[in-house]
Amino acid sequence: MGQGTDRETRSRLGRSRVVLAAVTAAVLGVAGCDAVGGDSPGASGTGSARPSPKPTPAWDTSPESIAAVGDSITRGFDACTILSDCPDVSWATGGSAEVDSLAVRLLGTKAASRSWNYAATGARMADLSGQVTRAAVHEPELVTVMTGANDACRTTTDAMTPVADFRAQFEDAMRTLRRKLPKAQVFVTSIPDLKRLWSEGRTNPLGKQVWKLGICPSMLADADAVDSAATLRRNTVRDRVDAYNEVLRDVCAKDRKCRTDGGAVHAFRFGTDQLSQWDWFHPSVNGQARLAEIAYRAVTAKKP
Repeated sequence: MGQGTDRETRSRLGRSRVVLAAVTAAVLGVAGCDAVGGDSPGASGTGSARPSPKPTPAWDTSPESIAAVGDSITRGFDACTILSDCPDVSWATGGSAEVDSLAVRLLGTKAASRSWNYAATGARMADLSGQVTRAAVHEPELVTVMTGANDACRTTTDAMTPVADFRAQFEDAMRTLRRKLPKAQVFVTSIPDLKRLWSEGRTNPLGKQVWKLGICPSMLADADAVDSAATLRRNTVRDRVDAYNEVLRDVCAKDRKCRTDGGAVHAFRFGTDQLSQWDWFHPSVNGQARLAEIAYRAVTAKKP
């Protein structure tokens, strides 16, 4: 009787130990899953999610430094004296109060020390990459680009830069810019309507004499000729400029920090007041001021 009772007691104790071990293992197993980040939900109100960062604006309307690249227009060629650069009246970086350049409008008194002009008279799209490389030394926050007129202004229409080459050269310049200035913004102006400049400038006898020195011969040669051959030549230049402007828009649109003027410079109706009194083709001081206005509106617009 006593031995049977002892055996029953030991049996019950053994079963109890097995149950206790199983429960303990189960509890430890659950605790282990939570400890290693298992799928079990945490306690309510104990989350530590970080707030989403505010998105960085794609375009800053108030850059603090500017570098200009391009051709004779950005150098203020023939705006002050005949056949000479006059960068003080440049639409992009000039200090002239008559022009109120983009740099002055954006930077105020800092414009003199925080803007640089690397444009060159006679430059073509093929020269842009080199200009960008030189400008990058200053690490500008905004780079302005106005180039392409000289690619159309050649001795003949056959000598104009092919559109495919123009595109490849602009793409190369943009790649160079992004390698050296990954955070810089780029503002690209359209190429002026060269045929309109011819139609306005040809009214001045002095201007036509200066044109004979070799200013944009593909458009301006034989200024008074209006026969079918001359008309075809000028229209060929006009169409090439249109194609260049399309390239500028397309390539710029692929870069989130690039903005164009939306064709505003090309569409601007330049009159004789906006043309140089020496060559009746390049912008005068008044014309440079109009370019500065167009650029400022485009750069400071909340949306392009």
